[in-house]
Amino acid sequence: MSVHDIPGTRASVDHDDPTDTSTDTDTDTAGVPDAEAFAAEWREWHRDKDARLASEHGFLAVTGLHWLSAEPQSFPGVPGSWSTGPEGVVVELDEGAELVVDGAVVRGRHLFGVVPERGGVDAVWGDTVIEVAKRGGHDVVRPRHPGHPLRVAFTGTPAYAPDPRWVVTGRYEAFDEPRPTTVGAAVEGLRHVYDAPGRVVFRLDGRELSLTAFNGQTPGSLTVLFTDETSGVTTYAANRGLAVAAPGPDGTVVLDFNRATNLPCAYTDFATCPLPPAENRLPVAVEAGERIPHGRGPVS
Repeated sequence: MSVHDIPGTRASVDHDDPTDTSTDTDTDTAGVPDAEAFAAEWREWHRDKDARLASEHGFLAVTGLHWLSAEPQSFPGVPGSWSTGPEGVVVELDEGAELVVDGAVVRGRHLFGVVPERGGVDAVWGDTVIEVAKRGGHDVVRPRHPGHPLRVAFTGTPAYAPDPRWVVTGRYEAFDEPRPTTVGAAVEGLRHVYDAPGRVVFRLDGRELSLTAFNGQTPGSLTVLFTDETSGVTTYAANRGLAVAAPGPDGTVVLDFNRATNLPCAYTDFATCPLPPAENRLPVAVEAGERIPHGRGPVS
């Protein structure tokens, strides 16, 4: 992708109910350090991830998701009236109101221009950051306020206890050409399109499985979106994401399901996260990684 709207992180981690993940499996596990070092490294990673999510203007600070149209509209917690058209996003600020965009103060009418798909521009208004973005072909405005109750009340993401069993060696199989792949979104009716360069193949529970992969955040890396038999039970129903480092020269990849993360839509209704491709529903219970956030499902 880069698949934006795949989070961030937060400040404290709640490892509630470290479910026993020991089962009889035929799993190709990668070499990992000793259990204590492995767990310590995971805890540091998870603290950092949660800290980003709960940062001053992270996803937990989003107070609304507003869809723009040709008709000027005003929104709670946002100055001026907003619209979009052939020239892109426009705001008409009231007298005395001002925003800071790219370090410059703007007043009156400001043209943000055409925002690219999955792109965005931040406008600062006091201690609020107003995200101007395009998702699924639609221009949106998302204010982020550090005092939002969701952020203030956040105590960490529940997660399974880290277990080296869930570090799996697989192989990357590149497609002849990247395949445009349309997926649904957390917002009903919205669609995202990503180029899938290939798939990762691996074994779990005695089965050979595969996941269609999208491009990751860094050159050569991959991102996979998936659900599994825990989805909607102990983990978030719609999706989880997993970053995969660039394949080795022989196509070897390592999937550490302990680092399967929730997307922002697991925490807030103001996210437009992509759903996994239909083929990325794993027929096994991946009892690793992040669980359903507090207050967002049957498991807290």
